Amino acid sequence: MDPRLDRDVSNCSIARTLEVVGEKWTILILREVWYGSSRFSDFERVLGCPRNLLATRLRMLVEEGILATETYKEPGSRSRPKYVITPKGMDLVPAVMGLLQWGDRYRADPEGPAVLARHRACGAHVDVQVRCERGHSVQAEDIESVPGPAFRMKPAE
Repeated sequence: MDPRLDRDVSNCSIARTLEVVGEKWTILILREVWYGSSRFSDFERVLGCPRNLLATRLRMLVEEGILATETYKEPGSRSRPKYVITPKGMDLVPAVMGLLQWGDRYRADPEGPAVLARHRACGAHVDVQVRCERGHSVQAEDIESVPGPAFRMKPAE
């Protein structure tokens, strides 16, 4: 039997990340933040997410440090929070862009993608690429998974 099948996966970074962002509404809220939305009413209108779920997801994103709140006040109205992306949230851009790229390739309308990602400075298409720390482009079949510092085997039964 392959010894990798007996590894302890309780400390898997992918599983831990999915506990935070692995729900549909959470990713869609992040999409809308990157598209420029910042207010609860904006998210509610664009997403059509039930209010209670939206409030829960926004609260969790703030608690996790992915979003932060700032207060704004429109004339004649009470103060309200707006949601802004944090550096920790910006670190999720490649993951969400990867989902967008995959969706554009395999799930877009026959007419094509609904939104195009362009580099603001030059207008060129933006895509997600996997590179090693030395800058080489890496294909999926060339990625090797090896034990890291927290690797451990399942306890013997």
